[in-house]
Amino acid sequence: MKTKISDSSPIAYFVSDEGHDEWVLFIHAAFVTHDMFKTQFKYFQDKYNILAIDIIGHGLSSKTRKGDSILKMSEWIFDIMQAEGIDKLHIVGVSLGAVLAQDFANNHPDAVSSLACFGGYDINNFDISIQRKNSSQQMLMMLKALFSVKWFAKANRKISAYTTKAQDEFFAMNIRFPKKSFMFLADLNRMVNRQKTGKRAYPLLIGCGRYDIPMELELTEAWKANEPGCRMVVFENAGHCVNMDVPLEFNKTLEAFWKGQKNL
Repeated sequence: MKTKISDSSPIAYFVSDEGHDEWVLFIHAAFVTHDMFKTQFKYFQDKYNILAIDIIGHGLSSKTRKGDSILKMSEWIFDIMQAEGIDKLHIVGVSLGAVLAQDFANNHPDAVSSLACFGGYDINNFDISIQRKNSSQQMLMMLKALFSVKWFAKANRKISAYTTKAQDEFFAMNIRFPKKSFMFLADLNRMVNRQKTGKRAYPLLIGCGRYDIPMELELTEAWKANEPGCRMVVFENAGHCVNMDVPLEFNKTLEAFWKGQKNL
């Protein structure tokens, strides 16, 4: 994949353009980088053109300027699409990536071929009481990180993945997350309940791991109730970052979804 830096933003992005008919955008979880999708890149690069990004403050997206905010991610992604001549793409987001994927779809629905969100929640219909509880838990984790990134990464690995292999891979990326980048996550709550979900002109897939925190399954089921026309999948033997825990099952599920197969 070719590594590029956007001309109009601090965002680093990664492209594999082999002239296929369709594009896929992968948006990673918090505290790691686009490398969390390395198994997906290998699997799909011979079938789809691939676009991946490092979210602001993560990986190579570190040369920020005053006023840069995670709230600008959807516009920055759209600018990258225009620079690369991409009209529409399938979007895959995990955890934080699922939030940003929805925000992009809210702002640029005509650029979306399909939307797949895992380990996330419906940002257009989020219970404010859950939001407060989630924010307090995030604050506790941030305090750990400010004391010691290594301590934070060790605690985060078991929350973020279920298998030992995935936990080790997550830890190796998480430990490189710079403390100063926490400030870019502060505005995330401002993406919640800003818009109403209209009729989607593209298919939606939502899912989580069986061994994610119990709240995640509740949030995914609530999202399904709000949008009964979407597809929902629960991955066995997986935690929060399902693509890392069960990559082959995850890849086949995505492929079936994109091909319009009813049984995922």
